[in-house]
Amino acid sequence: MTQSVASLAVETLIANGITDLYCLPGVQNDPFFDVLYDRRDALAPIHTRHEQGAAYMALGAAMATGEPQAFCVVPGPGLLNTTAALSTAYATNAPVLALVSEIPSAAIGKGLGALHEIPDQLGVLQRLTKQSERIADGATAHAVLQNAFAALRSGRRGPVGVEVPTDVWSAAAPTPAGSLATPAVAGPAPDPAAISEAAQLVAAAERPMIVVGGGAQSFSTEICRLSERLSAPVVTFRSGRGVVSSHHPLSITMPTGHRLWPQIDVVIGLGTRLAMHQSTWGVDDDLKIVHIDIDAEEIGRVGPPTVGIHADLADALPLLADALGDAPADRFAWRAMIADTKAEVEAVCAEALAPQYGWLGAIRAELPPEGIFVDEMTQCGYVAWFGFEVYRPRTYISAGYQGTLGYGFATALGAAHARPDIPVVSIVGDGGALFTISELATAVHHQIPLTTIVFNDHAYGNVRRIQHERYDGRVIASDLTSPDFVKLADSFGVRGLSASTPDELRTRLREALGSDGPTVIEVPFGEVPFPWPYIVLPRVRGQQPSQ
Repeated sequence: MTQSVASLAVETLIANGITDLYCLPGVQNDPFFDVLYDRRDALAPIHTRHEQGAAYMALGAAMATGEPQAFCVVPGPGLLNTTAALSTAYATNAPVLALVSEIPSAAIGKGLGALHEIPDQLGVLQRLTKQSERIADGATAHAVLQNAFAALRSGRRGPVGVEVPTDVWSAAAPTPAGSLATPAVAGPAPDPAAISEAAQLVAAAERPMIVVGGGAQSFSTEICRLSERLSAPVVTFRSGRGVVSSHHPLSITMPTGHRLWPQIDVVIGLGTRLAMHQSTWGVDDDLKIVHIDIDAEEIGRVGPPTVGIHADLADALPLLADALGDAPADRFAWRAMIADTKAEVEAVCAEALAPQYGWLGAIRAELPPEGIFVDEMTQCGYVAWFGFEVYRPRTYISAGYQGTLGYGFATALGAAHARPDIPVVSIVGDGGALFTISELATAVHHQIPLTTIVFNDHAYGNVRRIQHERYDGRVIASDLTSPDFVKLADSFGVRGLSASTPDELRTRLREALGSDGPTVIEVPFGEVPFPWPYIVLPRVRGQQPSQ
C-alpha cells in the first residue's frame, strides 16, 4: 500500500504532535497543501504575510512550549526569507522544523534558471540547522521524516530541515507499518567517575555557584533543589531566565553574578557554554569548573573544565544529587554574602537605569506570573535581560547571542498563538517593529491576542547611543522616520493605544490584557541611561589574555 509523499508528510507531522503549520503556500508546495486541505481538522495552516513571519511564529511557538513546531515555505527566496529566524532558532536551541520545497529534481544543480532556483539550497539549509536532508524519492521519504523528528527531540535541541523537490511531493511512498510518531533517542550515559568527582568538588566548595543557560529550561525543579542543597546562587542571563524564579533568594542575574565571581571556588555550568564567564569575567587556578551539557562540543569550547560531563541534564542531575547525599550544606556566611550583594547590586542598577526599570516594572506589575514576555533589541529590552523579574520557565523569550533585530513581534505572535491560555507581551523599538509589522494582518486574521508595546524614539536607538558614547557623537544612518503606530494599528483593525508614563502604561496594559484580540501600545521614548556598562562587564579574575 502506498500514499503520496505529501500525504506521508502531513500524517507524520500530525503523528508527532504538530497541530499548527506556520506557512506561506506557493507553486512548489501546492501538492502538499492540496493534501493538507482534507486534514485541516488535525493540522491547521496558519498563513502569514511573509515567509519570515511564518518562521518567526514557529520559533516563538517552540520557545513558548518547548515542543517541536513547523513552518512550510517555497524554495529560493522563500527559504532565504526565513534564514534570520532559523539562525535565531539555532542560537536559542528551539526545535523548529523547516519544511522547504525545492525546484524539480531533474533541474537541481543545473543552473537552468528554474523558478526560485538558488545554488545549493540544501547546503544553505544545512548550515543553518542542526540537521537537514532532502527527500529524493518516495522510497526514502519515511526515513528522512523520521530522522527529522528524532533530531528535533534528541540531544541538543535546534532547528531541523527537510527539503522536498516539487515533483517528489506527488511520488508514491510506501505506507510504513505501525505508528509514524518518532521517539527521542536516549542521551549518553553519564560517566559515574565524573559524577563522583564532580560531587566531591562541589561538596568541598565553600562558595559554589550555578550558571544556567537555555539548555536548562526543562529542569527548573531539579536545579532549584540543587541550589538549595548547596546554598549556591543560580546565575541567569537571557536564555536561562525563569529556570529559577526571581522571587527565590538564590536567583541572581548577571550583574550580581559578576560581583560575586571573584569569590567563588566552584562553578557548575548547566546547559550553558559558560562563554562570558570564562572568556570575559576571567578564570584562574583557584576556580574549579564542573560543566554538564548534552552537546559534547560545548564542554571545554571556551576553556577546559575541571570535570566535564557529557549527558542530558535529566540523567546527570539526579545522579549528582544522589552522590551529594541528603545532608544540607552549612554555608550560612555564603548565603548572607549572596543576599547582601544581590540587594546592593540590584539597587545600583535600578537607580542607574531608572527610566527603563520604570517601564519594565509597569509591565511586570500587570503581566501575571505565568505570562510570557518577549524582548527585543531595544533599550528596555537590553535592561530586561537582568532588570525584568521572571518567575517561571519559558516565560522569557530572547534571541540569545544572535541578537536578531526585528525578531520580536512575529516571534511573540507565534508564542501567543501557541499559548492562547496565557497573556503574551512583546516589547519592540520603532526600528525593529517595522521588520515584521505586516504580521499585524496575521494577528487580526487568526485573532491572536498579542499585546505589543512599541517604544518609539524615531531611531535605531542603540546604534545612535553607541555613536554618541563611543564615536564622539558622529551620528550616522541611525535616525528614523517612523509612523504613528496607533494609527497604523487602527488601519489593520488592531486596537491602538498610547501611553506616556509607566502609570499610563499599566492602565493600557490592563485594558489590552483583558481583551481577546491584538493590541498595540505606542510609548514615546526619549534619551535614557546607557545600559551597556551593566551588560558588558570587565574581567575580575585571572590574567588578561594575550593579544
